Amino acid sequence: MIAEKTLNQTLHIAKSSKKDEFYTQLSDIESELQHYKEHFKGKVVFCNCDDPRNSNFFNYFAYNFESLGLKKLLTTCYKNQEKDLFIQEGFGHAVFLEYTGNKNDNKVAEVVEIGIKSLKGDGDFRSQESIELLKQADIVVTNPPFSLFREYVEQLVKYQKKFLIIGNINAITYKEIFKLIKENKAWLGINMGRGISGFIVPAHYELYGTETRIDNSGNRIISPNNCLWLTNLDTSKRHEDIMLTKTYYGNESQYPKFDNYDAINVDKTKDIPMDYKGVMGVPITFLHKLNPEQFEVIKFRKGNDGKDLSIDGKCPYFRILIKNKKL
Repeated sequence: MIAEKTLNQTLHIAKSSKKDEFYTQLSDIESELQHYKEHFKGKVVFCNCDDPRNSNFFNYFAYNFESLGLKKLLTTCYKNQEKDLFIQEGFGHAVFLEYTGNKNDNKVAEVVEIGIKSLKGDGDFRSQESIELLKQADIVVTNPPFSLFREYVEQLVKYQKKFLIIGNINAITYKEIFKLIKENKAWLGINMGRGISGFIVPAHYELYGTETRIDNSGNRIISPNNCLWLTNLDTSKRHEDIMLTKTYYGNESQYPKFDNYDAINVDKTKDIPMDYKGVMGVPITFLHKLNPEQFEVIKFRKGNDGKDLSIDGKCPYFRILIKNKKL
């Protein structure tokens, strides 16, 4: 528990200090992307937070370009003003690469070396250069800066892009992100928490606790276990009903009512009663199993008085108010 808490603090510090150098492992990308392959045929994919020389997102799409049936792969990276181990000697600037497949039987590394170009600006996803590339894209897939997550998603929505991105679990508590989920315009992906095995970090990041390691390639890995995939790409999994086995009537004492909203509290998703027609307050992790045909998302966190939902004057951790559509 202490190790996990310390790792969570590491991500919080990274967010507040704008240290966003958490690089996704190829195994985690492969584990998630296998569920979305049908979405990519004939599409232009944009990885706009990725240096093609060392990004595992670029590697995944480049090596699977033909099998996915991609039309084009675009990638850009931000020019970090501070030197770190990911900036190769002589490459301290923002770069861009357009990849259209292995037409001359070259290795991917050779294509990168030949095709990589410098950007005029710093490669920030908000720059005009990056926005012009974004307009060409059908789907954006990357690990964006956690400290700019709200702004990043806002841009994707503005330009009406499909996306699959990694964020901190707490991102679903942001009013802008929750609104998208409530309106069924975005949802959680397949893997979350321990389903995302960890991130590669630079040498100047301290390795805290027991859930850190150095892999066989010398990569420094931290596993905060509090991240998720956010997407608007559909999967069959999100249309599967949650199997409900508990009952409310006869067990009312296990489901106390909130002081400031006409709803019962449910501590765990698995404890949602199958026979309750009214509003229920469930943990935020419920969203990972949300089937929009089974449950309606009503509200987040607040009661009728505008204050946090409470039971006998005490506030449980953030609750999402839902209602069973099938009763």
